[in-house]
Amino acid sequence: MSDASTGSATVAEASVADLQAEIDRLRGQVEDATRLARRAADRGDVENLFNRYMYLHNAFQDEQIIPLWVKRGTPGIRARYTNAGQYTDYDSVIRYHQGRPTPVGKLILHATTTPVIEVAADGETAKGVWIMAGTESGLTDPEVATAFPDMYSPGEVQGKKVWAHWVWCKYAIDFLRQDGEWKIWKFRCYELARAPFHEDWISFGEKNQAAFDLDLMYFGDDGRPVFMPPADEPVPTEYHPYNPSTRQTLDPTPPVPHETFTDTFK
Repeated sequence: MSDASTGSATVAEASVADLQAEIDRLRGQVEDATRLARRAADRGDVENLFNRYMYLHNAFQDEQIIPLWVKRGTPGIRARYTNAGQYTDYDSVIRYHQGRPTPVGKLILHATTTPVIEVAADGETAKGVWIMAGTESGLTDPEVATAFPDMYSPGEVQGKKVWAHWVWCKYAIDFLRQDGEWKIWKFRCYELARAPFHEDWISFGEKNQAAFDLDLMYFGDDGRPVFMPPADEPVPTEYHPYNPSTRQTLDPTPPVPHETFTDTFK
């Protein structure tokens, strides 16, 4: 074989090798872009899921929230709202959303913001934290109101006591991809502070510390308190709302990029 032929073969082989290297590089870029797009879409789906939860909750349509949770029998399901205990059984978790009334004159407007959402690299779970600022209000029969005298405004409307509160909370939620859809898996609400409209949150926080240890679920018809079902187990650690005698802490800790699920919102 001539030197010219040998040289041509070498150039052709080099060109093929370069072309294959370029194909491999582009294939890697496509794979990286696909993963990034999938995680971005997952993040949007997770945020929409929790926003849908909050829209339904604000409209007292909690029965529609039930399908947003993981299905019955899913290991690790959990919900926690106060220091009175946490719920680790599907039926006790879902009980919170069953039979919730729509009392006349009651308004709940919870607006969530400041989300930090991280989808695990394996695509099977996701974590999110939110801050909520909102209002809660309603009318209570005067006789019922005597059980919680400090939460009401002066005077009456339509012969009933008025409760009109500012409220601030934090949420920490784990999500699970189940049957191709994102579902709520572990749910925790931290009440940060609240105050009647006519009172500041500092003075109210001073006298309201014990309220977070109660298993109060909501105020129903005629403002009657409705309590949570018995908890499945005690809380592993207590959390307390704002107190003028304490310092603020980073709780919950916002999620960071991670490969697979770790139980951080305990």
